[in-house]
Amino acid sequence: MSALSKVHSVAITGVDGAVVEIEGCIGPGLPAVHLVGLPDTVLKESRDRVRAAIANIGIRFPDTRVTLALSPATLPKVGSVYDVPLAIAILLAAEKVPAGRLPGTVLLGELALDGRVRSVRGVLPAVLAAKEAGFARAVVPLGNLGEAGLVEGLEVLGAAHLAEVVAWLAGDGALAEPGPLVADEHDAAVPDLADVVAQPEAKYALEVAAAGAHHIMMTGPPGIGKTMLASRLPGILPPLARREALEVSAIHSIVGNLHADRPLITVPPFVAPHQTSSVSALVGGGSGLARPGAVSLAHRGVLFLDECAEMGPKSLEALRTPLEEGQIRLARRDGVVKYPSRFLLVMAANPCPCAPARDSDCTCTATVRRRYLGRLSGPLLDRVDLWVRMEPPTTGALHASDTGEEPTAVVRARVRNAREAAAARWAAEGWLTNSEVPGVVLRRRFRLPAQALRPLELFLRTGQITARGADRCLRVAWTVADLQGLDRPGEAEVTQALQFRDKGWK
Repeated sequence: MSALSKVHSVAITGVDGAVVEIEGCIGPGLPAVHLVGLPDTVLKESRDRVRAAIANIGIRFPDTRVTLALSPATLPKVGSVYDVPLAIAILLAAEKVPAGRLPGTVLLGELALDGRVRSVRGVLPAVLAAKEAGFARAVVPLGNLGEAGLVEGLEVLGAAHLAEVVAWLAGDGALAEPGPLVADEHDAAVPDLADVVAQPEAKYALEVAAAGAHHIMMTGPPGIGKTMLASRLPGILPPLARREALEVSAIHSIVGNLHADRPLITVPPFVAPHQTSSVSALVGGGSGLARPGAVSLAHRGVLFLDECAEMGPKSLEALRTPLEEGQIRLARRDGVVKYPSRFLLVMAANPCPCAPARDSDCTCTATVRRRYLGRLSGPLLDRVDLWVRMEPPTTGALHASDTGEEPTAVVRARVRNAREAAAARWAAEGWLTNSEVPGVVLRRRFRLPAQALRPLELFLRTGQITARGADRCLRVAWTVADLQGLDRPGEAEVTQALQFRDKGWK
């Protein structure tokens, strides 16, 4: 008669997890290990890792037919995360370990040939999925214990060696428990805004962008401070709330970016892909199941596209869906995955190909200048709320002993107050920032007085703005009002929002 066993693990698809039941069967037949349930190449190789690991902890591997089935059978199984549960399934079927602690437990981890348990990617979303599925305990690699410990409501234990797991199941030893949580320090993680001299209009636009999560485009000659400003934007954004921090940390867990000692990301991420980046690098891709791209790594943070006019049109147009929907769906050979991608887009570009320090030194014709930034399509630019044309600062501003620039902490306080006002206003609907509010809500339920809407209606009649652009102007106007402590925008705030949509390069 065959001996059967059953343990559980978790499969990750996108940022979602599904519990996988692993059944082990030791029965009559020639010595061999058969693995079924849509395993990928890495998982197929686990047969050799598991066999060597079990032998190297002093346990005789079954010298008969071993069948391991991972279900649901139609779900693709990817990676080495199943090594530990496969080994335990074999040992349980061979009656080498008791099953007392296995009910309600999920096992995760890769095995070295000597039995060491190696860290794997995606442990945080896997443990979150286990909790949602009703499991009470998760055993993870010791190197992933910090991120797994972020999940509250279930017991998390860490193992450094397969022998430790075997001893724990036998009741002869204890596994490691998570230590105290150490989060990122907000002020130490980003440079200070006071380092940027002059550029008051650009700084105010950046403040508006941070307060309402509005996308922004900056143009100006090289070396004027576009990159400096963009890199300081995460500093004036409020720290991520607990739920947002877990979302961001789960995405970075999938790509293996989490720090073992500080697994919880509380500072909004800053992602700056190179202008030669492909579509797959931006939105995600790869064979089998798609991996996260830059738009997902920048979730709840900033995606900075420097020299955006030099990027390929296909890469730029791929941003339109995540900009509008806040998520990206990627179809590949093994299925469709969905990643969150609600980011704040910052684009920067020179005004023309020759990029002189002064406009008077430009050698480009008017046609060349228009064609250069004309690579950015109208539909993409229509999704950008704020345009800023930056000018070189004066010599006196650069060499002044005390520039009087506001530090990041002061600006962040105003941004936080504005965000709190917006969150309180939209709390009943579940929106956090003004940029998330549908235009129909602003036009009907929160319609502004006719006097305040006069500038906007004039721009619509003359074709200077589209209907989508009008909705975005209303969102910016509400943000400007929040920064000023007003209950609702007036004509001045709507005019200010329209001025932010002046491209400045025509």
